[in-house]
Amino acid sequence: MAPVMTVRKVPVEVQAMGPLSPENRDEIAAWCHGKADETHLSAPGRGLELGVVIHTLEGDMRASYGDFVIRGVKGEFYPCKPDVFGETYEVIG
Repeated sequence: MAPVMTVRKVPVEVQAMGPLSPENRDEIAAWCHGKADETHLSAPGRGLELGVVIHTLEGDMRASYGDFVIRGVKGEFYPCKPDVFGETYEVIG
């Protein structure tokens, strides 16, 4: 049986844009090297909510309005909910 370990996430710097809004969705999509289409996304326990699908070379990324979009350490893009963003990331510049 493997032991339980306490670990700390290695601090790395990543880039982020947001929060995503109808006014900046095309700018954020261009930053992801993609194109944004407005759509309805399933929201757990709440039915559907308005958001976007950003079509990138890596595939489609779905993000709700209010989410932040992060470019990870390997150049991948992914959405991050605002509460998680606030608890996980610190703006440094």
